[in-house]
Amino acid sequence: MQQIHDLLHRALNLEWLTPEEGVFLFENAATADLLFVGNQLRRHHVPGNVVTWIIDRNSNTTNVCIANCKFCNFYRRPGHNEAYITTIEEYKQKIEETFAYGGEQLLLQGGHHPDLGLQFYADLFRQLKALYPNLKLHALGPPEIAHISKLEGMSHYDVLKTLQEAGLDSLPGAGAEILDDRVRRLISKGKCGGEEWLHVMRAAHQLHLTTSATMMFGHIETNLERMEHFAALRQVQSEKPTDAKGFLAFIPWPFQDEDTILKKIKRARNAVTGDEYARMIAMSRIMLPNVVNIQASWLTVGKQVAQVCLHAGANDFGSIMIEENVVSAAGARFRFTADGIQRAIREAGFEPRLRNQQYEFRELPEGMLQQQLDREAMLVD
Repeated sequence: MQQIHDLLHRALNLEWLTPEEGVFLFENAATADLLFVGNQLRRHHVPGNVVTWIIDRNSNTTNVCIANCKFCNFYRRPGHNEAYITTIEEYKQKIEETFAYGGEQLLLQGGHHPDLGLQFYADLFRQLKALYPNLKLHALGPPEIAHISKLEGMSHYDVLKTLQEAGLDSLPGAGAEILDDRVRRLISKGKCGGEEWLHVMRAAHQLHLTTSATMMFGHIETNLERMEHFAALRQVQSEKPTDAKGFLAFIPWPFQDEDTILKKIKRARNAVTGDEYARMIAMSRIMLPNVVNIQASWLTVGKQVAQVCLHAGANDFGSIMIEENVVSAAGARFRFTADGIQRAIREAGFEPRLRNQQYEFRELPEGMLQQQLDREAMLVD
């Protein structure tokens, strides 16, 4: 069909397709064509044969939350007998374990606790950085920044500036879900709206904080709302200061439905197939021509589908996830070791390279490197 050919040609020229044009492509183009174009765009943005991965730990400040997201099994209401706030001693154990595994970063997130304001997080960040000066804090996310801003009566910019001065290194793209408020009112009414999420990211980019962006799809959203999500992200990315990295990566993943309220009340099901996920990776490349890195979410789709995505536009395999609680609580059960994630990347035909949050290459930690050399020597023998 000529229209499909023309749209794919425009995508290869890094033109911005409208959300409606994105829907037409997604619903009508052959999978092979989408994956081919996604892969070509990947090679434009990230030439070569390297696929990156990272070692980090996803820990939670607290499980107390008043946002009441219908897809979350992790949170507990204030006063619940399972509610907790992580202590410094617990952080020390987690961080030292992460360092022992070769990691250098803590992905630190939590719930919307009604009593934890800016001072709590600023003090926590300073204390962690004083104990571990080399620790990288990839922490919180736009909904938590919006929540803290409301508690304090402060702007997003001033909250972020205070946290940055206290040790925040980068801001995850958590809580984006779908950036349409029709969807957000139904699945995460207590969180910030889509426009506020975007405003937080604009403020972060003004402060030259590196950020990422996400999408959780496959529940109650329409295909048009998915494409409008892409359009909103690329618009914010286009507004960043020229010397800021802005959204350094985009990570889409399918809704994990196990035992969620969203599944019980709204009858939302995780019906995203491997084919659809690979098509969404390709559409990420097509609709986000100003975002460099696209990550395949092996945690939610598994090894084989994630490997296909490396030929559909993805150039990053994410983290080995020493600890992860929120997505796993809704049914994600896939796991990787450092050896396994590298082997999976090689099996797909690529060279694995360890990275940091800025997508700069890191050398393998000495012990891990020696283990790899030993295994390779055994294979040769």
